[in-house]
Amino acid sequence: MSVVAEDVTQPPESVTFWQALAYWLKLGFISFGGPAGQISMMHQELVERRRWISEHRFLHALNYTMVLPGPEAQQLATYIGWLMHGVPGGIVAGVLFVLPSLVILITLTWVYLVYGNASLVAGILYGIKPAVTAIVVFAAYRIGSRALKNNVLRGMALLAFVAIFAGGVPFPYIVLAAGVVGYVGSRWMPEKFKAGGHHAGPGKSYGPALIDDHSPVPNHALFKWSRLLVIALVGVLMWGGVMALLSARYGWDGVLTQMSWFFTKAALVTFGGAYAVLPYVYQGGVEHHGWLTGVQMIDGLALGETTPGPLIMVVAFVGFVGGWTKELFGPELLPMAGVAGASVATLFTFLPSFLFILVGGPLVEATRHELRFTAPLTGITAAVVGVVLNLAVFFAYHVLWPEGFQGSFEWFPALIGIAAFIALFRFKLGIVTVIAACAVLGMTYSLIR
Repeated sequence: MSVVAEDVTQPPESVTFWQALAYWLKLGFISFGGPAGQISMMHQELVERRRWISEHRFLHALNYTMVLPGPEAQQLATYIGWLMHGVPGGIVAGVLFVLPSLVILITLTWVYLVYGNASLVAGILYGIKPAVTAIVVFAAYRIGSRALKNNVLRGMALLAFVAIFAGGVPFPYIVLAAGVVGYVGSRWMPEKFKAGGHHAGPGKSYGPALIDDHSPVPNHALFKWSRLLVIALVGVLMWGGVMALLSARYGWDGVLTQMSWFFTKAALVTFGGAYAVLPYVYQGGVEHHGWLTGVQMIDGLALGETTPGPLIMVVAFVGFVGGWTKELFGPELLPMAGVAGASVATLFTFLPSFLFILVGGPLVEATRHELRFTAPLTGITAAVVGVVLNLAVFFAYHVLWPEGFQGSFEWFPALIGIAAFIALFRFKLGIVTVIAACAVLGMTYSLIR
């Protein structure tokens, strides 16, 4: 028995680059459940089970990604990969978070365009959607139980929920207000806005982590102006170089060139997750550029929810359909045109995320113990709990009343959602297991009804 028992009084053994790569690749294939589910999955694996990083360091990184535009779960993976193994580690973690989803979504989009919308997919979605709702509710509970340590932070979470749910306040304004409240609060009541300084929550003991609360910042994560300027220059040259090549080959008004510029802008306004930027992508992709139809956009969102990776990967669907529809390389090379469109959309959507982490990470690590910098992030985390809860309400409404309150109540998805939450909360089943089981239930029910 001593062979399998783990000594939780000692930090785990050091993790090699290749061991980390294996985990990031696995995560890329199983990261279902949207950002809340993906963050919860990383917490369970990296903080609780493997103990690669302490909860305090994990939440500090999460707080930073929450204030950035772009997919926060992918940025969190990039940050942790960078903290562990430098720039190569960050790039590998971020790329592998996206790459499996890109390949799967390209394949599904090709099937969708060639064979049409199969009823089997609709049945699978029928079961997955209530499961995703349960995952988001569970994630709100998990994040809230760790982050909301006093009534001030709980009140901020409640106000954020009311602001976005009842007042329709945009997510960036909520983040800004929470950051200001955190900064001001650190002056008047600093004890309420101190970041958690313990690796485990109340009544829990995960044991010391490889990167623990007081572990020194590794050399590659120390702030240096020369390093910041080199990384920023390489990123900007990569962005400008690819865009210049596309413009030289296809002209500024070419489809791929316009995609590169459009998805760069989309990446910079993606505050609050994919759902916050989808109206912008819809307006540009459907109404302005005519890359796809409104119905195809809805179908793309459904396909995006069935694949692992960040939901913003729906941009790959938009790019694929746009390249296919515009017949970039002629009618005989439609799949190649689709792959080109999906690749351009993905590159320009995610490149800013890597720059934000690799350039800003050393600054974040340098201010980790300074309350005036950490207090705003603590306030933002509290507000995010309310925003995640609002997302759960949004999902539940559209899943249980797909035609609005004037339509009928969907009792079977309600049962699936309740069962999924119980499986996660009471029986501690894995997210992938829950999603797979709910997909089977949905498919079976759709076939027999």
